[in-house]
Amino acid sequence: MSYIIEMLDIVKTFPGIRANDGVTLQVEKGAVHALLGENGAGKSTLMSILFGLYQPDSGTIRVRGEAVSIGDPNAANRLGIGMVHQHFKLVHNFTVTENIVLGLEPMKGPLLDVKTAEERVAELSRTYGLEVDPRSKIEDISVGMQQRVEILKMLYRDAEILIFDEPTAVLTPHEIHELMHIMRRLVEEGKTILLITHKLKEIKEAADVCTVLRRGKLIGTVPVADTSEARMAEMMVGREVSFSVDKTPAHPGEAILRIEGLSVKNSKGVLGVKNLSLSVRRGEIVGLCGIDGNGQTELVHALTGLAKAESGRVLLGEQDITRFSVKKRTESGLGHIPEDRHRHGLVLDFRLDENMVVHSFQIAPFSRFGILDSGAIRKNAERLIAEFDVRSGEGPATPARSLSGGNQQKAIVAREIDRSPDVFIVAQPTRGLDVGAIEYIHKRIVEERDKGKAILLVSLELDEIMDLSDRIAVIFNGEIVGEVQASETDENELGLLMAGSARKAG
Repeated sequence: MSYIIEMLDIVKTFPGIRANDGVTLQVEKGAVHALLGENGAGKSTLMSILFGLYQPDSGTIRVRGEAVSIGDPNAANRLGIGMVHQHFKLVHNFTVTENIVLGLEPMKGPLLDVKTAEERVAELSRTYGLEVDPRSKIEDISVGMQQRVEILKMLYRDAEILIFDEPTAVLTPHEIHELMHIMRRLVEEGKTILLITHKLKEIKEAADVCTVLRRGKLIGTVPVADTSEARMAEMMVGREVSFSVDKTPAHPGEAILRIEGLSVKNSKGVLGVKNLSLSVRRGEIVGLCGIDGNGQTELVHALTGLAKAESGRVLLGEQDITRFSVKKRTESGLGHIPEDRHRHGLVLDFRLDENMVVHSFQIAPFSRFGILDSGAIRKNAERLIAEFDVRSGEGPATPARSLSGGNQQKAIVAREIDRSPDVFIVAQPTRGLDVGAIEYIHKRIVEERDKGKAILLVSLELDEIMDLSDRIAVIFNGEIVGEVQASETDENELGLLMAGSARKAG
């Protein structure tokens, strides 16, 4: 059998960790080949080697049957290999076309030939069903559309082998479905796709073959059509994984978080949240669901102090925290797992142990008489790293920036759950996590509920909302359009509410 890509016995070591330990990957032309593994299993490292971002310590790479050395991404591009990174590489104040042609600009004399470039981008967009406006600015288009621009960048460079690194981590369910359709279209046009993911449903929907890695080692390669999700999960984690949340019925107490008539402006200066009221009681999880862009982000930012309220108030117990700073809200008993882990969850240039104490470094045991106790800070990090299985090459000393996206998320969840505040605002808590980590995080969130904590869960994953919540509030166009008991609803009812086609009183 001939393969378009062969990576044979690849070894790559970083300080303190062997990311790839003798991995062999063989990819057939015209297939969607998924690469599945836990956070930190070595998936992105292996694909970064194929794209020339890293050099292997040992092993052989063959492209179309010929042994090659891929020294940098330009060498990869010359071999017809392109990559869409998990965090997009786009210039936000440039247009779609300017981003796509960057480095390969068509010139007419001394000037950029914008017209020719836009025509070529429009033609590629039509051919592959991407529906991208070549003249739009990146800052004005959705995250899903930005990803399509990254795909067009590869196609503009005549890439034949397309690597997608966790492509659905920041997409809405509708955008995910559209991306799966685009992938099939790309394969029909003769492309080969390597898909890095840990989402089993997407593998079943889009992939032909799946290679599983665990802790840097190859576990096996299986045909997707003949392999169940449960079997792939077991290969990935090394044990049976439960896909349902194990929890007893809630016994809610008094309302401890009360949102009364809250209005908040969005980034465009218009109201993203409109006169919204909602309460969360001790000992319950309230899920907030809606199609992305309907006010969830603005609401979370107003609750946590990242945005100011135009009107209304937020009560934590009997305390009005509407005008409190972020720090004062934290000290008052509010916890926050943020949607954007890079902007609001971590100080990327700080070490992991420093990030674990960003809310509490000024108090004992982490400081005495104003002097940080590095030993106590390190021990705290070691405990949380072990408890939440944060995979880090240098342990507590690892810079946050160098962790995989999933391990960055685990570090934030570990810090916030360990604080065990009275009220949790939990936004996209399992974004970028594998099934084993999701199972564990869900268990810990339920444990916090059972301690009498109040939890507001904001998620774009409808399965997560339905499995984890006791009560569900649906947001549409900045307003709560329905409240239902999680045990008494289904996806159809929630879908109608999310689309604004129905309203239901709680």
